[in-house]
Amino acid sequence: MAVRPFDPATQQMPFKALLDRVFRTRWGTWVAINVGQRIDPYLMRATRGRVRISFTAPTILLSHTGAKTGKRRTTPLLYFTDAANVVLIASKGGAPQHPAWYHNLKAHPEVEASTDGRPERYVAREADGAERERLWRLATKLYSGYEEYQARAINRRIPVIVLEPAKR
Repeated sequence: MAVRPFDPATQQMPFKALLDRVFRTRWGTWVAINVGQRIDPYLMRATRGRVRISFTAPTILLSHTGAKTGKRRTTPLLYFTDAANVVLIASKGGAPQHPAWYHNLKAHPEVEASTDGRPERYVAREADGAERERLWRLATKLYSGYEEYQARAINRRIPVIVLEPAKR
């Protein structure tokens, strides 16, 4: 199993209230984006996903191709699952622009993802309409800070990305 299932409708992160408080602050958001994203790929690969900066949050390693450079990138992201799909929120802590990985997925939707060091192939797409609303509600159950991030992101609607298993 490359990605551990995590359903926010039925599961909760340990220490959720503490994590919600810390990562809702601008400092906590900065640490997650600037420190966690640099260290977590090494920690997660070395420990098959058992150790990471966001120690209790469900974290996935997303490998994707740069939209402009064509270079392979790996980004640790908070995720949840919806049946066989993996769901990601392109919040960037409520920044005014989408995260770089979002643009990369739009340009090159073929990705790999894992939580245990054994990546599987997926195809990314952006959810819309009723599906987006349903998944957004689940995302806010996983992490209530997403609502605050949306309020910060004044001129953009935070995208909800669905990774569907690639056909073999």
